[in-house]
Amino acid sequence: MKLETKSPPKPAQKSLQHRTIAAAVAESLRERILDGEFQAGFPLRQDALASEFGVSRIPVREALMQLEAEGLVKIHPHRGAIVSELSMEEVQELFSLRALLEPRLLEASARQLTSDDYAKLNRILQEYSAELRANHVRRWGELNTQFHMLLYRHAGQPRTLAIVANLLQECDRHTRLQLSLTDGMKRAETEHAELVRLCENGQIAEACSLLRTHIEDVARSLQAYIESHQRINGSR
Repeated sequence: MKLETKSPPKPAQKSLQHRTIAAAVAESLRERILDGEFQAGFPLRQDALASEFGVSRIPVREALMQLEAEGLVKIHPHRGAIVSELSMEEVQELFSLRALLEPRLLEASARQLTSDDYAKLNRILQEYSAELRANHVRRWGELNTQFHMLLYRHAGQPRTLAIVANLLQECDRHTRLQLSLTDGMKRAETEHAELVRLCENGQIAEACSLLRTHIEDVARSLQAYIESHQRINGSR
């Protein structure tokens, strides 16, 4: 009786190695896009990137697919990957969802915030101010996300919290852009500090109203920037 031979399974180590390298490539490209080194429309060529990182095209392709899922990259058949353009529709959708969900989370969480939570919030605000003044762009979105998620941590709404965490991640690029290219720095500092003060004083309705206005103002500021940028490019 002839025994059927099976091909040996692919080693898990090789698959894991590809995923690890792809994650490192994605992180590097993500930072360069968010920092503005690779601007909207910039072509991300797999061969060139593979050569730059000293890896094969496989992890580079996986990294680009991850960045496409995050909305930072567009992959076009036969044309390759380019850095995504910011769009009015994208800003409207993302920030409308945030303005809808985040005040609800704050309302549910604010009364349960502890003295330890407030100490952490104030430490984030201090670091945020320092990083703004030092122009350390990479930390702005991260600290903004930490601040907002800490405010909502006691909401008891894990699914909504997960959605908002994802929205904040998707808005990281927008946050950095808004702070860098508009008058958003001082307003962000002032309004974040006021949110903490209102919550600490038990003025929850006022805090929720300010939060909604804060998010909507960021969206309007970004939309004004995009309109201006489009007019400039259209006149060339």
